[in-house]
Amino acid sequence: FSSFFFLSLAERTPKHTAKHRPEMGQSVSGLKQEDIEAMMKATNFTEYELRRLYRRFKKLDRDGSGTLTTDEFEAIPELSQNPLLGRLLSIFDKNKDEEIQFSEFVGTLATLSDKGSQDAKLRFAFQVYDIDGDGFISNGELFQVLKMMVGTNLNDVQLQQIVDKTIIEADLDKDGKISYEEFCAIIGKNSEGIGEKLTINWQ
Repeated sequence: FSSFFFLSLAERTPKHTAKHRPEMGQSVSGLKQEDIEAMMKATNFTEYELRRLYRRFKKLDRDGSGTLTTDEFEAIPELSQNPLLGRLLSIFDKNKDEEIQFSEFVGTLATLSDKGSQDAKLRFAFQVYDIDGDGFISNGELFQVLKMMVGTNLNDVQLQQIVDKTIIEADLDKDGKISYEEFCAIIGKNSEGIGEKLTINWQ
């Protein structure tokens, strides 16, 4: 079951996307040099990569507010059909103000880029399931996320049986929930491919 538990998320995350090629002379006003330097240190993106990402961000910011609203985020072609869109939005929106700032946008993309470590990608996947952010995946949270994934392919009784079985198998300390360490353990050998499966290119 660990294959379904993890890979069903990974397979719904785009591995590659069409590269955005900025027009000649396109402005990147609003991105300060000190901001660039801070983000370079935090993300390992180069200045060139950050400027390209900023151009893409500005195109996505249709109302010119300097942030991505929920509607703008949901309209991103690479994500619009993802059943976990709401969970992805929550992870991008680190300060929970329902808008995505460029620093938040870049921070999450750094995790999902080829510069992100395997541990960072595993923690990203864990966050998708940890809806309340308490560091554990409860039975109810696992049910909610898997329900988003499977839609009507399974009825609630069938899905609950899968969730209960997973909790029993993964919950090594028998506290009724899955910790990050237990999450990594149930993924097991499937974690070897996480670098590829949770790596995207939005440039």
